[in-house]
Amino acid sequence: MTLDEIMSRLEAMGNAQTKKTFMRHGASEPLFGVKVGDLKKLVKEVRKDQELARALYETGNSDAMYLAGLTVDPKTATKAMLRQWVRAANWYMPAEYTVAWVAAESPYAVELAREWIESPEEMIAVCGWSTYANYMSITPDERLELDEIRKLLGKAKSTLHEERNRVRYAMNAFVIAAGSYVPALYEEAMEAAAAIGPVHVDVGQTACKVPLASDYIRKVEQAGKLGVKKKTCIC
Repeated sequence: MTLDEIMSRLEAMGNAQTKKTFMRHGASEPLFGVKVGDLKKLVKEVRKDQELARALYETGNSDAMYLAGLTVDPKTATKAMLRQWVRAANWYMPAEYTVAWVAAESPYAVELAREWIESPEEMIAVCGWSTYANYMSITPDERLELDEIRKLLGKAKSTLHEERNRVRYAMNAFVIAAGSYVPALYEEAMEAAAAIGPVHVDVGQTACKVPLASDYIRKVEQAGKLGVKKKTCIC
């Protein structure tokens, strides 16, 4: 399929109510308002054409960008491509999910996460924390740099409430990921979570809530899923 054909399909799948919902969450034009479940119907068709997958992201259309993240092969992603993608992520959905997922499964996950976490630009910093959190969810503990993660837990513990709006959400999610996916860091993550406490994030005109990290990690433990890794973080 061509880029024009895929864009026409996306336009036809768009829904006014879904578009309105996304825009309440922070999305901006252009977008059609395609439900994620519907986007997944196109994955098989797009995935076999990696040039098309990349071209979708370059349209700047939020629905197309999300589809690109579902279909691009992270192992073939370059640092230049990922840096370009993060600069184009203009709201939290592409930053926190699309780009972070692909970066986490790329060969440059930790390198870029470190770089982005320190960014003065909110969405890039969001992507950095989310990239590292997702990386922990799929990477065997023996390949993780535990001392570095401990330092980041300390950073979250001491600075989260002073951070930019959506960065607070991403840092809280990082603490949850450390405590849930890395048993060796459970106690330290719980200590950080307790010190952080409730996190306020302006989620716009939505009913979304920020999970209390300590409660979330405890539920993972009670379910017997502490340390259980995911096969992929792209979904």
